Amino acid sequence: MKRFSIGFIGSGFAAGLHVQAYSRVPGFDVNLHAVCALELQEAQAFAEKHGFTKAYATVDELLDDPEIDIIDIVTVPKEHVNMIIRAMEKGKHVICEKPLNGYFGSGHDDKEHMYESVVAELDRLKAFLATRKERLFYAENYVYAPSVQKIREIITATGEKFLLLRGDESHSGSHAPHAAQWSENGGGSLIRQGCHPLSALLYLKQAEAKRRGEHITVTSVICDSSYIAATLREDERGSILSRPFDVEDWAETIITFSDNTKAVVSSGDMIVGGVRNSVEAYTSNGCYEANIAPNNAMMCYHSDASALDGVYLTEKVETKAGWQYVFLNEEEMRGYVGQFEDFFICLKTGKEPESGFALAYETMQVLYASYASASSGRRFFLE
Repeated sequence: MKRFSIGFIGSGFAAGLHVQAYSRVPGFDVNLHAVCALELQEAQAFAEKHGFTKAYATVDELLDDPEIDIIDIVTVPKEHVNMIIRAMEKGKHVICEKPLNGYFGSGHDDKEHMYESVVAELDRLKAFLATRKERLFYAENYVYAPSVQKIREIITATGEKFLLLRGDESHSGSHAPHAAQWSENGGGSLIRQGCHPLSALLYLKQAEAKRRGEHITVTSVICDSSYIAATLREDERGSILSRPFDVEDWAETIITFSDNTKAVVSSGDMIVGGVRNSVEAYTSNGCYEANIAPNNAMMCYHSDASALDGVYLTEKVETKAGWQYVFLNEEEMRGYVGQFEDFFICLKTGKEPESGFALAYETMQVLYASYASASSGRRFFLE
């Protein structure tokens, strides 16, 4: 059985999901070896909770550990590209959370300049990767959600064309200070939430193109975005958590492909009721709806929310009272188990990942083309 030793950079919510997913990957021996975080105490607490052997205070200490095969980057995107390069220069393979990169200045800066800056960095990273034997894997779990993979299987079997694709990720927002600032996240709801369904739609369109022997690209986008919750008085905010400083809390992007078909991506930081993760696909003979969350695999009703304080039902739900969509096997249904299994198979066999640098590149290009479109009020044409 192939053994991989993992080092984590980051110890937040997503890191916890990664831990649970690693424990369920079949056919591989996964050693959760070491973790580092902004504060050593955080790293130590995470290591003790999840059974890591070591906790480090700095990234350099982690990267210098000779026992680590793979670095799993689970941090804010501002640090991603730098950490990828540093890890690979130390001979480590890298799994990087999404989004891959971004523009980390002010949200008031020129959006076309943002687009050019992000694409230029991607091109530099592409050139760097071409010189390395180490592998980079883009941890877009949406791609590996069982329902998304089933859509891919069906479209590969039928050879049909997607006429319209739709994706959504929305919830009531993040209370984390960094989520409010462009300088930390590279944008608001579009990049933080919209990147997930966007990658899934791009992935499905490329699966269609491969099956049909066609070359399909994104030719243009038109986007609108706004800070909608700013229209509320303080006493009207209710359950909305997000408090943007210079980012959006809502965005909708319409994508035109080179074959004249369409995709629509919606994202919001002001939608209550728990996380909405969905992908829809429409062909001349079929309709496909992937309700990643919420789904009705299990529903429960309880009148006393306080009795369920220690019970996890689903992410970001405002109350546990009443009817609830209970998220079962979250790390599998959201695609985390499948993505790590694919990455390990790639390292063992040399195959290309379902979610790799090419998908990350296209995702980031479309995201920042969308910001440029929203800023100008016009359709943005990709080069």
